[in-house]
Formats: sequence, C-alpha cells, structure tokens
Amino acid sequence: MNISLYQAASALEGNLQRQHVIAENLASSSVPGFKRHNMTFNAVDASMFDDALKSADKTQVQWMLPRFTVTTDFQQGTLMPTGDNTNVALDGPGFFGVSGPNGETLYTRDGSFRTNNLGQLITKDGNLLQAVGGGPITVDSNSKYPIAIAKDGTVTQGGPSLGRLNVVSFAPEDVQKLQRINSGYFTSGGLTPLAADESETAVAMGFLEGANTTPSHEMGQLMTTLRHFEANQKIMKIQDQHMGRLIRELTDNK
Repeated sequence: MNISLYQAASALEGNLQRQHVIAENLASSSVPGFKRHNMTFNAVDASMFDDALKSADKTQVQWMLPRFTVTTDFQQGTLMPTGDNTNVALDGPGFFGVSGPNGETLYTRDGSFRTNNLGQLITKDGNLLQAVGGGPITVDSNSKYPIAIAKDGTVTQGGPSLGRLNVVSFAPEDVQKLQRINSGYFTSGGLTPLAADESETAVAMGFLEGANTTPSHEMGQLMTTLRHFEANQKIMKIQDQHMGRLIRELTDNK
C-alpha cells in the first residue's frame, strides 16, 4: 500500500471540508452575533498510545491518516451602536432564549429584535423572544413611552416591568456541545441552561454584537487552504509517477 498517496488524498478531503467551513464563515460574517467555525486536524491520533494498543503488532500502527475536527469559536464580537432600543447585545458569555417555530427553545446572540402586530418582541426571523419563565414579552406599540431594556434584561415602557429577557449560559465545558442549526441559532442538545451570571454578562440596549470574523480574515484562510490543497495534489502526482516507474521497471525485468 502506498501510504503517502492515501495520506495526501485524506489531506485533500480535509482541505475540501475546510473550504466549506470557510465559505459558511464568509457568508455569515455580516450576521449579528455569528460565531465562526474553526477546523483543526490531528496528524497523530493519541489513542494509539492507549494501554489497549500496547500489545498490538507494531506493523499495524506504523501510519495513521489525519483526522479533522470542526469546533465553534465563541469569542465575543465587537459591540456596535445602532440607536434602536429593540436592538440588544450581550456583553459577556451567554445567549438569548427564543421560542422556535415548533415550540422548542433556541439560543442566539443575534439581538436584532423588533415587535410584531401583537406588540410581542420577536427576532428578525419572527421567533418569539422569551421572558424568564418561558412566556413572550409584550409591549404597547402605540405608547408614547419608548421601550427600555436594563442591563439585567428587564423590559419597561414608562411603568412597571413587562418581563425580563431570558438570558442563559452554559458551563464552559459544555459550550462546544451546543448544536448549531443555522448561522444564528443553536439548540442545547440536551444540556441544561443556567441563568447568566449578572456579574459577567450585561445586556446592552441599542447595540448589536458583530460576527467574530471578517471577510478579510476568511479570505486569508481560504488562500492558505488553497495552497495546502495544491501541495497535496503535487504529492499525489509525484507518488503516482513513482509508482508508474516502479511498474515499468518490474515489467522490464521479467
């Protein structure tokens, strides 16, 4: 078996996956609160050193193909002022809880909210924004008083509280287990959300969080991926030519 040929082919497949990841990052770089994908690879699988493999025939573990892993970068993006009181951003870790189209709870950092014809706060996709406890938050669209959202997420309109935004967080070791369903939303995947720590997370009214990536950064990553792809293509070509020479030499010696 020509191991180099298989390793180069595996690297080509990995770079193709990385290109897809970069394409999504690039397409979503203008989505508020978007969290970019990172793709890493392991050249050597650490599990080959487990006790269970110590007795294995060494000829069986002489080589391994690279393994590629996609993770989400949850680093906070830049907060950008909008002047719209229904636009909010989270300064610190956490997510807004919203009700999905099928009644499930979704989590997002995209705070570009608005009101529907019933006065309920909704996302730009029409999903209801949740208050603590799970219900919607309703305001008076005809009121002379503007909507105000405090740092702790309490919504008022010239009077008593109309509800408090459901801002949640997840344990640091669980964040990577969240399941992305599109560029702006995640599901918990069975994890239990926790109330956000007010000492670490504040709601910023009149701001939106920008994506934590930029088109220029992703284009640079795309060029690097292209160079890796071309390098592995050359390796495959060299190995193919080498195998061709060996076959001709063996044939000529018969």
